[in-house]
Amino acid sequence: MQVLEIEHIIPKTAGGIDGEENLWLACRLCNNAKSTQTHGYDPVTGRRARLFNPRKQKWHRHFLWSDNGTQVIGRTACGRATVVALNLNNELALVVRQNWVKAGWHPPVI
Repeated sequence: MQVLEIEHIIPKTAGGIDGEENLWLACRLCNNAKSTQTHGYDPVTGRRARLFNPRKQKWHRHFLWSDNGTQVIGRTACGRATVVALNLNNELALVVRQNWVKAGWHPPVI
């Protein structure tokens, strides 16, 4: 969708470090949406939940693709909070994924 940028999983303002174990690649929209957050709110329970950590957690445990392959659906409190906090189903992401589906590139096979 966009150029990827380096993201601190735990923000430096929250004590995160610049070591590889705390860095990940994210598109600018996701990185800006996450900002300094480490937690979000699960829309199902209304409770605070830690955001997904791609270094320590498995994607398929916390997320799945919608039937048409365009939307990320949270399976757990962590997944749901991450979908909301990072705005993973924003309009641009949906359009891009629709085109990827048409091209046969998406959703990825796990």
